[in-house]
Amino acid sequence: MIVSSLSTFGNSRTLDAIAAAVVDQDFSIVLMTVPRSTQGEVTGAFSRLGEQAVDGVIILIEQHQLDRNEIELPRGLPVVVIDSSARHPSPVIDTDQAEGAASATRHLLELGHSTVWHIAGPPQSYAAERRLKSWQAVLEAAGRPVPPVLVGDWSAASGYAHGQRLAADPSVTAVFAANDQMALGLIRALHEAGRDVPGQVSVVGFDDMAEAAHFWPPLTTVRQSFDDVGRHAVAALVGEITNDRREPAAVRIPTELVIRSSTAPPPK
Repeated sequence: MIVSSLSTFGNSRTLDAIAAAVVDQDFSIVLMTVPRSTQGEVTGAFSRLGEQAVDGVIILIEQHQLDRNEIELPRGLPVVVIDSSARHPSPVIDTDQAEGAASATRHLLELGHSTVWHIAGPPQSYAAERRLKSWQAVLEAAGRPVPPVLVGDWSAASGYAHGQRLAADPSVTAVFAANDQMALGLIRALHEAGRDVPGQVSVVGFDDMAEAAHFWPPLTTVRQSFDDVGRHAVAALVGEITNDRREPAAVRIPTELVIRSSTAPPPK
């Protein structure tokens, strides 16, 4: 498995799921991290894996560099890609990021909020890009104003920093954060500013990390199944290994909106 970073929640959870699924298939996993998602780094990782005579490779590199022309996947070696743009000749497995973000945004609009602010993930992330575009599309389709995007880095600290700005704006009544950790920082900033959640500001996250149900208030969020992503990725790779099959495919794992206590109608 080639992965760009183990520090993000999504990557670490996906790796856990893949490792468990690999064991169930009687394979073992070799992990190769690349500090930069460049052709040289990825090619070097494939070369090192080739020296270990691996049967196949799962790639988890969320940065856009993987989709540039200079990134070439090796021929003859089974490859499955996770969290990508689906423009590769190999199977691509990913959460349905767009539908998850759309359900979060629609939920807030259906509660009666006039618009929804968004704290996005980093611009080099495929997942963040899909969530942002879907949030914007839902607002535009509903004829609602699209607020300026606030760009975070997946951390609670970045959610807190943007939350301080949002808390100072009385017109803000609903915020969709692109992950639960940024939502956590946002909620802290709102509490410190005396903005009640959800009485004055509703907040929705994305991931449904285990701690989300224990935020105060418990967080409404979009649940994505990292276990399903891992199982599908391993199943696709094993299918290529055992059947010598390299058919392009794109699998989108459904999401689920989990409604808790951090969302409510806007104040009257």
